[in-house]
Amino acid sequence: METFKVTRVYADENGESRFDEVFYPLTDRGPIGHLSQNVEVKQLQFRNVPAGYNDLHNAPQRQYVVLLDGGVEIETSTGEKRVFQQGEVLLMEDTTGKGHRSSNLEQKERSSLFIIL
Repeated sequence: METFKVTRVYADENGESRFDEVFYPLTDRGPIGHLSQNVEVKQLQFRNVPAGYNDLHNAPQRQYVVLLDGGVEIETSTGEKRVFQQGEVLLMEDTTGKGHRSSNLEQKERSSLFIIL
């Protein structure tokens, strides 16, 4: 069975931000490709961040982040770092706790799409 991988950032019981992977099963729908089940969402938001963006913060709400035109490095409160490239999807759930740091990979404005759950 095919799956679609989304990297999750969440706060554990001690408030530490951590990485996890979520896999959404995909069903073969013939010529249109493989699709997941619908995911209920509330709102959609567009975002541009400046070239030198480097910020420690919590996610403002549970949301998917789709990287549209640039990469980002995310560092959890435990010091683990991962790099994500254009086109990848993140599930940000660390709305409490110590938060995470996001840094643009390139010195240019980066655009993303927030899909609020």
